[in-house]
Amino acid sequence: MALMRIVAVALAFGLTMPAAAADDPAQTARDAALALVEAIDGLVEARDARDQVAALSETIRAHESGLSALRAGLREATLREATIRRQFEQQSEEVSRLLAAMMAVERVEGPALLVHPDGPLGTARAGMMLSDLAPSMQAEADRIGALLREIETLRRLRETAVETLSLGLRSLQEARSDLSQAIADRRDPPARMAEDEAAMMALLESAQTLDALATGLAEAPVETEEPVADFSDARGRLPLPVQGTVLRRAGEPDAAGVTRPGLVLATEPGALVTAPWAGTVRYRGPLLDYGNVILIEPGEGNLLVLAGLDLVYPRVGEVVAQGDPMGLMPGSLPTDTEFLSNPSVAGRSETLYLEVRDDGEAIDPEVWFDLTGPDR
Repeated sequence: MALMRIVAVALAFGLTMPAAAADDPAQTARDAALALVEAIDGLVEARDARDQVAALSETIRAHESGLSALRAGLREATLREATIRRQFEQQSEEVSRLLAAMMAVERVEGPALLVHPDGPLGTARAGMMLSDLAPSMQAEADRIGALLREIETLRRLRETAVETLSLGLRSLQEARSDLSQAIADRRDPPARMAEDEAAMMALLESAQTLDALATGLAEAPVETEEPVADFSDARGRLPLPVQGTVLRRAGEPDAAGVTRPGLVLATEPGALVTAPWAGTVRYRGPLLDYGNVILIEPGEGNLLVLAGLDLVYPRVGEVVAQGDPMGLMPGSLPTDTEFLSNPSVAGRSETLYLEVRDDGEAIDPEVWFDLTGPDR
C-alpha cells in the first residue's frame, strides 16, 4: 500500500512520472543482439562455403552492422534507464516528505477520520471524491509499476547484450583473419595483367599528385575481356565501400583548411572496404600522403579512388566484382568496454577518402553514391 500512498501524494501535489517512450529501446537492443548472433553463427557456414572469400566478406559486413546497431541500441536503453531513475530520484525527497505527513495523519483514530468538519453532507462528498480518485490512483500506480519493471528489464538486457557484444567482437576478429588467409590462399592469377610494370613505375615516379596519376591512367585505359556492367547505370546508387559516416563532403575544408574534391568517411578501426562497382584495379599501394590507395577503373575514362587503407587485397590488373573485398582500414578492434564507451561518430577513428574521376577530372562523388543510409 505504500506505493498507493505515494501515488496519492503525487496526484494531490501535481507530481508526474515520464510516460513510456513511443519507441522501445529494449526491443531495439534485442533486435540488434539477435542480428549479431546470426552473424556470429554465419561465420561457421562462411568457413565452409565454396566461395569462401565472398561468404566471409558478407559475414564481416553483417558483424560490423550488428555491432554498430547493438552499441546504438544499448546506448538508447541505458539513456532510457537513466531517465527513469533520474525522475524517481528527483521526486523521491518530496514524495517521502509528503508520505510521512500522510502516515502521521493515518495515526489519528479511525472514528475521527469519519467525522467531516462540515457534518454528514461533507463526509458524503469526501467519500464521493475518494471514489472518483481511486481509478486514477490505480492507473498511476500501474504506470509507475510498469516503469519499475522496465528498469529491471533494461538492466538484465544490458548485462546479456554486453556479453553478446564481446562475443561479436571476438568473432569479427576471427572473420577478418579468415578472410585475409582465404585471399592469400587463392592461387589463381589476376584475370589480366593489363599494366606494363615498367610503364607504371615511370608513371608513378612522374606523378607528383593524385591528379597527375589519375590523368595518366585515363590516357591509357585498359581493355578487358570480361564483361563489366555499364558504369553509367550506377549513377546515384553506388553503395559506399565501407560502413561509416560522412565526415566531410567534397569541397569542405578540414581542420587545416585544406579542401579536397572527394568524400571523407569516418570508419571503425579495421573496417572492411569493398569495391563499389566492378572494374579493373589500375593501381594499389602507397601514394603521397594518402596512405594505401586503390584505383579501380569501372569503365573507360572513369576511376574510383579509395585511399587510406592499411591492408590491401587485390593486385594490379585484377578484375574485381562489386562487393569484392578491397582491404581493411587501419587500427585494431577495441575491447568491449572501449567499443561501448565511444559515441557513434567519435568511435570511428579512421578515415577513408573516396573520389570519382572522369577523364582524370574529379567530380562530386554524391552524384554517384547513395548517401541516404541511416549512418550517413
